[in-house]
Amino acid sequence: MIDKVIEVRDLAKDYMMGGEIVAALRGIDLTVHRNEYVAVMGPSGSGKSTFMNLVGCLDTPTRGEYRLDGRIVSGLSDDELSDIRNRYIGFVFQAFNLLPRASALENVELPLLYAGVSTRERRERALEVLERVGLGARAKHRPNELSGGQRQRVAIARALVTRPALILADEPTGNLDSRTSEEVMQMFRELHEAGQTIMLVTHEPDIAAHAERQIVLRDGVIASDSAIHPAVA
Repeated sequence: MIDKVIEVRDLAKDYMMGGEIVAALRGIDLTVHRNEYVAVMGPSGSGKSTFMNLVGCLDTPTRGEYRLDGRIVSGLSDDELSDIRNRYIGFVFQAFNLLPRASALENVELPLLYAGVSTRERRERALEVLERVGLGARAKHRPNELSGGQRQRVAIARALVTRPALILADEPTGNLDSRTSEEVMQMFRELHEAGQTIMLVTHEPDIAAHAERQIVLRDGVIASDSAIHPAVA
């Protein structure tokens, strides 16, 4: 098993805005090892959203190299990147991004449907991860029948169902109250303790404090990269 889940070298991204080239990322060097729990922070315009999009294979860099779980992905086509996203990355978003007319079980099954997994195996694996996040009894409920915290747990289950190399969470508590946020962060802590590699993108210091390593971006470069003591619930 490859120890380095994320390895980027001189990763840069330029955008054309108003006829001018804007450097969103100016050359990032970073390695994230298996079972690390990393928080990425930075003010507006720091490059953290661009960095998340590159790490999540949602965009391609202007220059530099990105290896995900040992595979070079920085030069892949859109179709190849889509396959990588579905196989190697589990996404958790602020807005949950659940299908409103589908049950919790059907939402969790979706990545496996795209991957061509059989109906029986999809159902078994989806139920397994719903049980893991404490929602086995809510498998048939639609999102509007669940609380915000439960919806985010469904989203976490969906992220886990492909058994990804990396969980990439973008402001996962942004739509939740403080108590529910703590419950969701406890879930991430348990996943990390079970061996899951997690990268959390957030602007909230109290949320970032749950991670074991904190990376701060500023003006498109890494301003600091330090180990921290995770918060204890």
